Amino acid sequence: MIATALALALGAGTAVGARTGVISFGDSCEGGTVELRIAASPDVAPALSAVAASAKDSEAKSDGRCLDVQVSERTGSEVADTLQRGERLENDIWVPDSKVWLDRAGSSGKAPALETVGNVAGSPLALAAIPTAAGKLGWPRKSYTWSRIADAAAGDDEPRVGTADPARSATGLLALARIQQATAEEEGRDSDTKAAAAAKLLAKRTAAGNAQALQTLPHDRSAAERGNPQRNHALILSEQAAFAHNKRGGDAPRLRLFYPKGGATALDYPYTLVDAKKLGTEKSRAALRFQTLIGNAEGRRTLAAHGFRPASGQAQSGVTRTAGGRDPQPFDAAPAPAPSARNVRSTLGMWTITVQSARFLMVVDASASMAAPVRGRSGASRMDVTKESLAEGLSQFTAQDEVGLWEFSTKLDGKRDYRELVPTGSLDDRDGRGRTRRDRLTAAFGSMAPIPDGATGLHDTTLAAYKKARDGYAEGRFNAVVLLTDGANEDPGSIDRDELTAELDELSDGRPLLPIIGVAVGPDADEKGAQEIAEATGGSAHQVDDPAQIHSVILKAVMEAGSRS
Repeated sequence: MIATALALALGAGTAVGARTGVISFGDSCEGGTVELRIAASPDVAPALSAVAASAKDSEAKSDGRCLDVQVSERTGSEVADTLQRGERLENDIWVPDSKVWLDRAGSSGKAPALETVGNVAGSPLALAAIPTAAGKLGWPRKSYTWSRIADAAAGDDEPRVGTADPARSATGLLALARIQQATAEEEGRDSDTKAAAAAKLLAKRTAAGNAQALQTLPHDRSAAERGNPQRNHALILSEQAAFAHNKRGGDAPRLRLFYPKGGATALDYPYTLVDAKKLGTEKSRAALRFQTLIGNAEGRRTLAAHGFRPASGQAQSGVTRTAGGRDPQPFDAAPAPAPSARNVRSTLGMWTITVQSARFLMVVDASASMAAPVRGRSGASRMDVTKESLAEGLSQFTAQDEVGLWEFSTKLDGKRDYRELVPTGSLDDRDGRGRTRRDRLTAAFGSMAPIPDGATGLHDTTLAAYKKARDGYAEGRFNAVVLLTDGANEDPGSIDRDELTAELDELSDGRPLLPIIGVAVGPDADEKGAQEIAEATGGSAHQVDDPAQIHSVILKAVMEAGSRS
């Protein structure tokens, strides 16, 4: 209190002096101060601020200089997007709620070096329900797998379940990744459809983050009893968010937690140095010194008082009970391994497609070079593996999504280098023979074959496909052209690359995002050329050595383009 009063009385000049070491914190800080700026997830920032205040009061030092730690609240998605764009972060340390944001930040190659030196806390994810819903679900005796949690969200007679937006919240993203993984393990071949259906239902009750999701619950017990259909009965939350909600008290119903069986997925709060080389020795050592203060006995007590487990994930009895956990819920089980970066990207791509609905025009190279064998694939050609990957990707789309298919080489249709195999439209549309568009696409994938002596008519095809997609642009959907080729343009009579990119740029200028997602297949593909073409539309291009990677690359590109839309 005295320190706060002094700070208010002395004003900004004192703060500047303290940071520069002109004004010492006390008699023992005559060596000056070292300032650390931390960007932290909003849930953990108050705890870190409390540790920082304690360090200042006790005049904790690093190499004889007192620590002056300033903590600001910034969401993981906000910081990740800043770094992904190559913009500067005015912080020395970043503590997001999950390492998924580090993966996103580094995905563009534009971010500075991010060095994680440990984790400051943990908080498992769980299904949090108001008392009436918890009783209906069998709390505390009954436990659920992640797949069964998805079933609970989908059932007509089940409590309404909400979540934080997976595109902006690690809670929502990690939970959806585990639902997708658990569904694949339990359902096998039909898992993608079931996971997409669960995502579609969750999307109807999605909020920006945990704090906003909590606002969708009944505000008081009487409202909970009335069963307002606009309110959620349960949420996928972190244990810490449930702790904070229950501790606030008031009239809002207290939450009860169901911890998923098979090991909980947890937020892990990585302590990350931003551009460690540029920090210098003094700040790097100070950052590590502050990390020890977070992890010592006093720091752990501070974190527990804010509802966090230690970085080890070990359950804390007081935290768990306040959050709404009770035996025999498996809250003390070891956390399950975090989903891989690839799985997280796949999940986010699925979410983007599922929630927004998609309109994709697939444009596939059918030139003779697509007959080349793929190393390690038992004689399978590039075309064989490409078709297999596209068929796998098709299973990620819902019946309401719109997909079309072209193939190209040279002079496939008179003087044109391309031909339409399946017109773009909803996958559940039926033709005169009763076949759905999904069936027709599957059959078309199966019948595609390299054209003997066919060359790569890339540029004219790309322009024609983009014009077609622009003409059919669907508002409220994620529109894109997916262009797969294993070579550079080989049609001497076509427009050149500069002319192509100029026309694409003109077609894109001032209009809704419609990216070209370029996939350069094999070692002979012109990745640089594909990148220039894609960037003219706000899209991206990706090199794959094995066509089996096409599916995951498309999902990654959807994620990147979706974050800019």
